Amino acid sequence: MHVEVDEDTCIGCGRCEEICPAVFFVDEAIGKSQIIDPDACDYAGCCEAAEENCPVHAIHIG
Repeated sequence: MHVEVDEDTCIGCGRCEEICPAVFFVDEAIGKSQIIDPDACDYAGCCEAAEENCPVHAIHIG
């Protein structure tokens, strides 16, 4: 599973970090979500929920 955050679209709301902290965190310096460990989607089981709950659809899973 491959996960990406579209930084142009991301508003840094932190919802993905709340839902899936093993994979996402909001970098306060840039105000955008970043991926901590892209491989964590395979075992954390929360990337789909983060994608579905992103209010601006900035998370893409492929």
